[in-house]
Formats: sequence, structure tokens, C-alpha cells
Amino acid sequence: MARLVRDLGLKTCIEGVVEKLEEDYGRWETFQKSARTANHCELGVVELMPSSTDEEFAFKYVNGHPKNYLHGMSTVMAFGALSDLKTGWPNLLSEMTLLTAIRTAAMSVFAAKHLAKADSTRMAMIGCGAQSEFQIIAFNEILGIREFFVFDTDPHAAAKLKRNLSELNVTICNSIIEAVNGVDIVTTCTADKTKATILTGSMIEPGMHINAIGGDCPGKTELAADVLTKGNVYVEYEPQTRVEGDIQQMSADFPVTELWRVLQQPSAGRMSDSEVTIYDSVGFALEDFSALRWVYSMCQKHAYGEPIDLVPIMPDVKDLYGHSGLVRSLV
Repeated sequence: MARLVRDLGLKTCIEGVVEKLEEDYGRWETFQKSARTANHCELGVVELMPSSTDEEFAFKYVNGHPKNYLHGMSTVMAFGALSDLKTGWPNLLSEMTLLTAIRTAAMSVFAAKHLAKADSTRMAMIGCGAQSEFQIIAFNEILGIREFFVFDTDPHAAAKLKRNLSELNVTICNSIIEAVNGVDIVTTCTADKTKATILTGSMIEPGMHINAIGGDCPGKTELAADVLTKGNVYVEYEPQTRVEGDIQQMSADFPVTELWRVLQQPSAGRMSDSEVTIYDSVGFALEDFSALRWVYSMCQKHAYGEPIDLVPIMPDVKDLYGHSGLVRSLV
């Protein structure tokens, strides 16, 4: 995957996934959808995320363990598969740690493309962890954001981001308030599994687009409740976001709009430059489906990847026992 990204360029990869997202969100009603299966413990979560059309099935295995850095492991690690639904044949088995960062950046840009002000040029990045560079590159290369104001409680993380993106206009700020002052877009991407209030209502200015991508499981939030009442809230799959997103703080009848509706009916999106829009992202399996579809198309076009013996190919498909060499010699 790293070789594919290096060869094609990160911008091309993110644009390719955005293209697949546009296609798949445009046919939202044809998908079999369900919230992910999640097994939680005190230190984190392991999740399975399936999605399918009538032709293809995809799933992602992914964890989220914020303290993994203490053991020299990533907070998020993932892999996934894309299969032919009609036969069950697995066409692709892929790493998805790097790919998840790409698809998350692609999804953020996809949402902002439809919800943020068209003339946006300034963005705050709250949280400078593993996904932050992908977010900033995506917004710079695809949406033309020129100035970035970043903050992290860990100064080493902010310095790492600025070092990695030295060619961009990145300013390290001393507080969240300083970072969000006067910007068009605010992206929150924090990892702690707590009910945090990264943004409060007093920080929100007219015309802002809030891209909240870190609150993604029960008991984990980034936005104070009064932020959610400042504008229209957009989600991926409402049944999942009600449980996992920032709107878990709100009543069951708190109004939200699923993103696919904005594609079909633009009037469901931003209607003025003074309006506040809030994207409460938790990550949905359809997005991984789109990302895996893009990877599979690149593997076919550019000959990446290699065949592996993942499933048996047998002369007699009804004789697994004999094919496996388990036949006993009779004496």
C-alpha cells in the first residue's frame, strides 16, 4: 500500500477514493447497511464493519486503542477484504491502517465539498496524531485550503506535523481558542476515549464548517452539546451515529440529515455563507467499501499486489478431506 501511495501520489489516492465515495453515496439506497459490530474493553475497541451491494461485499477489521503508543503500537490498525457476493470469492485482501487514514481524509473532504463555504481558505486542526497530515494534505490539495492553525495537548505531536508538512503554511497555536479564531473549517481529530469538550459553543463563528471525526464510539465525544445546536448536523448512517457520534448526547428526536440526501437534494445542505454546518463523523462501512473498490481497481490497472493461497482451489470441490491430505492409509 505504501508503494502504491508513493508511486501514485497521496493527492491522486485521496481523489480516487473521493470519486468512489461520490459514486457509492450516490447509490446509497442500493446498499445493505448495518452499524458496525464493536467489542469494547477499558483500553479500547475492536470492530468489524461490513457493507455490500448486490454484486460486492466488503468488510474492515479495525481497532482503536489510544494508549497503544505506550507499547510501540499504532492507535488504529486495520485490514479488510472485498469479495464477489454472488460466489463469495475474495478478490482482495488489503491492509487498511494506511488506507483508513486515506479514506478518512477523503471522507472529510467529500463532506466539506458539499457543506463548507465555497471560498474557505483557513482551517484549524485540533489533534495532531497519525491522521492529521492526511487531513491537511487533503484539504490543501483538493479544496484549496491555504492556512492551517494546529493545536495538540502534546507539543511534540504538533511539532511533528509542522515538520512533516514544512512546505505548507502551518501555524502551531497555544490553545484551541487561538487555533479556531477566524477560520472557515475546524477539524477535530482526538483519540482519548472520553466525553471530552474539544469545542464549545462560544468558539463557533458564523459560517464555520465543523468536521468532527474523533468522536466515534459510545462514551467518546468532542463537541459540547451547545455546539450541536449552532447549526445543521450531518451524519453518515443515523442509527450508528446516534450511538457512537457526538449526537449521543442529544435526545432521540434531535434532528440530523444523512449526507447522501445532500447529494440528491442540494437544498438539504448549506444555504448561506453565514450558516454553521456540523459533520458528526463516526466512520461508516460504506466508506471502507469505496476505499477497497479503489484499491482493487488500482491493483488491476497497475499490477500491484500478488496472489495468495487464501482459499483452496481443488480438483474435486466436494472433497476437502482428500485434498487436505487427511486420508488415512488402511493397513
